[in-house]
Amino acid sequence: MGTALAAAADAAGLDFSPAQKLLVVGVCALTAGAAHMALAVFNDGVRPFMLDFIHGRATRNATGAVSFGLSAGFVFGLGAPMALSTGVLNPWLLFLPTDVLGILAPRRWLAPLLGAAWGAVVVYGLGGANELAHGLPVDFLTAMRQMSTPILFLFALFPALAVTKQFGRLRGALTGAVTLGLVVLTMRVWPGVFAGAPAMAVGVMMLIGFAVAADVRTARASGTVAAEGAGGVGPGAEDPMASLFSSGAARLRRHLPLFMALGAGVCALAQMKVFGGGEATSFLIAKGQYAEAAQVDFYRVFGFLPLIATTALASGAYGIAGFTLVYPIGYLLPNPFVAAAVGALVFALEVLALSSIGRALGRLPSVRDCSEHLRAAIGDALGLAILFGSLMAANAMGGGLGILICGGLYLLNEAMGRPVVRMAAAPAAVLAGGVALNGLYWLGLFTPVAGGPA
Repeated sequence: MGTALAAAADAAGLDFSPAQKLLVVGVCALTAGAAHMALAVFNDGVRPFMLDFIHGRATRNATGAVSFGLSAGFVFGLGAPMALSTGVLNPWLLFLPTDVLGILAPRRWLAPLLGAAWGAVVVYGLGGANELAHGLPVDFLTAMRQMSTPILFLFALFPALAVTKQFGRLRGALTGAVTLGLVVLTMRVWPGVFAGAPAMAVGVMMLIGFAVAADVRTARASGTVAAEGAGGVGPGAEDPMASLFSSGAARLRRHLPLFMALGAGVCALAQMKVFGGGEATSFLIAKGQYAEAAQVDFYRVFGFLPLIATTALASGAYGIAGFTLVYPIGYLLPNPFVAAAVGALVFALEVLALSSIGRALGRLPSVRDCSEHLRAAIGDALGLAILFGSLMAANAMGGGLGILICGGLYLLNEAMGRPVVRMAAAPAAVLAGGVALNGLYWLGLFTPVAGGPA
């Protein structure tokens, strides 16, 4: 798998066509403008802070500082290394910086210019950095492709982990056994298909099935209690969150044309096959497995839709990629023009449906809670996969010394209280370790591993 990925990445590199460059620059300009207007940000952790900013209780500089603090580690520790090693752009590299630049821009007209400038840096600068890194004695970017196998296969376990967290060991073990069986079966019967795709599909369906069944049982029990009891909340009672949610939804609907443009741009970017919406997706896009990439990003929607919907309704700021449905849709569409039209329509439907989605989530607590467990499970699976893959990359580029340097940097980051977020710490350690090994080579203290990274 590493060899196939290397060939695909070498063929694609980071050499973008003029149309792709123009689209990246345009989308970055648009996302920075949306962030400046506090209408949309990519970082889910920043979105709750936008409410105070919108209502004037927080300054632009203070909100920008929060955004930078929550984003910098992902940009330089995950987004940039992932793009350099796969040849595929990702949202951490493109949209987290435009969050920061847009929020900090003192004037509305300046925000799109700063966003466009960042997009230009990405499409024109990464290619040169990629060529420079590949020309070094210790090619750490090629070594980082070792991360693909653990990321793709361990990611398939996230439904089983989520089921275990929410519904206990027995159902979790059952889901895990089904996952393993489907992976083995797929590798044996359909070797050309990404082995984790069917397993993830069935696992997510099992999780949703367990959640819906739990909500049905709860609803029946509540109905029985209501029939036997008296009193309760009268029909005229008002939900205390209804006013806040309705104002947030109304604010987003007033800017529907902007969101449609945003959906069009992001969906077209995904269609051009130079952008992947997630860690596993980036490697699949690099290998040309677009249908499998669409499946992976579609399953992620279930984990993030409730979070994005509730924070958008509460804060009045949406997600840059919406519910991220435009990612898998874009991968599968035939050309960027169709993708732009479909993306605009999808975003329009999402924004118009936000209030209804919020009410539905309120009536399905187990389904709503399963998204939290899904996000946690995705984080656990990817955290282990990225750490393990980073150590494989360290071994490929420097053997035991590479593992010592990269593993040591990771452990030092843990001991220092994680100044770099855990998810990004291991790839960042590989980059730093690669630089260190090249320095040792130039000092005559290190000989690259025979054959180099494969």
